[in-house]
Amino acid sequence: IRTYLGDLKGMHVQFNIVSSDTLRDAKKHPVKHPDLMVRVAGYSALFASLDPKLQDDIIARTDNIML
Repeated sequence: IRTYLGDLKGMHVQFNIVSSDTLRDAKKHPVKHPDLMVRVAGYSALFASLDPKLQDDIIARTDNIML
């Protein structure tokens, strides 16, 4: 984050503070997670309302950045 905002002069960062396991469960059982909000690309949305392909993309991005 320091490199992006400092050295690279980045102007915007989006964070989703949720595990990929939670996202997978929300995809399978949306009724259990009716209020799960995620940051998509410049906007926030209820995860259950997103197209399944976009849900998969968000899950994949979450998997790729998990430390």
